[in-house]
Amino acid sequence: QVQVVESGGGLVQAGGSLRLSCAASGSIFRLNAMDWYRQIPGKQRELVASITRGGSTSYADSVKGRFTISGDTAKKTVYLQMSSLNPEDTAVYYCNVHVLSGTGFLEVRGQGILVTVSS
Repeated sequence: QVQVVESGGGLVQAGGSLRLSCAASGSIFRLNAMDWYRQIPGKQRELVASITRGGSTSYADSVKGRFTISGDTAKKTVYLQMSSLNPEDTAVYYCNVHVLSGTGFLEVRGQGILVTVSS
């Protein structure tokens, strides 16, 4: 069993910053990659940022230069530092982890956390 818990969401004014955290726990032999997705009501889920075990990162064009993903493999934690936020960043943000567990390779997503950016 693998659990993923996000934290750090909330309300922030446009132009402000927020840091999301995601912690994975359970039967994890190896953490291969971690992603942040977001979903705005009525729209498709968007992959925001990813980081691999080796530290390689990738970002959606909409957040490049504003968001930074980082991870601590030992703590099985990933962060998303969000800066220069605007109302279009308002969404539920989900953490997604790719792990090798006792039952094989798994992809597990957290419950999501709401980020609201006011204008």
